[in-house]
Amino acid sequence: MTTEETPSQNSEHIRTVFFVSDATAITAETLANSVLAQFHGLKYSRYRMPFINTVDKAKEAALKINEVGKETGIRPLVFSTLVARELASTFNEYCNAFVIELFRSFVGPLERELGIPSDHSVGKSHEIGDQERYNRRIDAINYTLAHDDGQTNNGLDQADVILVGVSRSGKTPTSLYLAMQYGIKAANYPLIPEDFERGVLPPALEAHKNKVFGLSISPQRLSQIRNERRPDSKYASLENCQYETREAEQMMWREGIPFLSSTSKSIEEISATILLKLKIKADPHMGM
Repeated sequence: MTTEETPSQNSEHIRTVFFVSDATAITAETLANSVLAQFHGLKYSRYRMPFINTVDKAKEAALKINEVGKETGIRPLVFSTLVARELASTFNEYCNAFVIELFRSFVGPLERELGIPSDHSVGKSHEIGDQERYNRRIDAINYTLAHDDGQTNNGLDQADVILVGVSRSGKTPTSLYLAMQYGIKAANYPLIPEDFERGVLPPALEAHKNKVFGLSISPQRLSQIRNERRPDSKYASLENCQYETREAEQMMWREGIPFLSSTSKSIEEISATILLKLKIKADPHMGM
């Protein structure tokens, strides 16, 4: 069991939420976060419980959840993606929590509609699949790491997208997400004071302008992020952050580069927008 926050023992306003899965629990957590986001003001502490892939582990997980419920005095919420019937039934038998079975909510109706039974097999959504698709993902990750932060101009013609923006605007995490989730070769390039003095994109990007997408960010948020890295520096000062973001956005407008602000958007939202705006056809099986 992994935890990201410690549950409050006495607060009636904080619910304890568990993400339970026979695999990584990433799917359970992602779906659950989307649902919980609809309840404004809800505060919750989170536990991830991955690889619950035997009956004994299912029982043990249920009992641990029960213990937390007793300690907090509030019934925990559980989002489960346990697929195998035996695992799910064992878990449900022993768990004294509010359990939402994410997969089983869809599998039953689909079985009735399609007229065929599902496999109810553990770990199906995380199989590698065909080797070619797996290799493309690895190639994209290697490419993205090699072209992070403008390390090299070689091979920019191979990029599916080139992200530009001021330092610490979210280029690297977005590039890696695109590579890991969609097999997209994503280079990223920082905009620096010399670029603002010239008022145009870095020369190396001119021939690839159709692949360029910009990330901006609010000066206040940028200053906060940079102060964590280099506190009380000119680099992190609000005045400098205001200058850099203003110049970067004006350059993007002049150059006709589409861009968005990463200030209040998740990596998933940013990536989806990039794919849409640049009309990049990602492998639909990559982001499962």
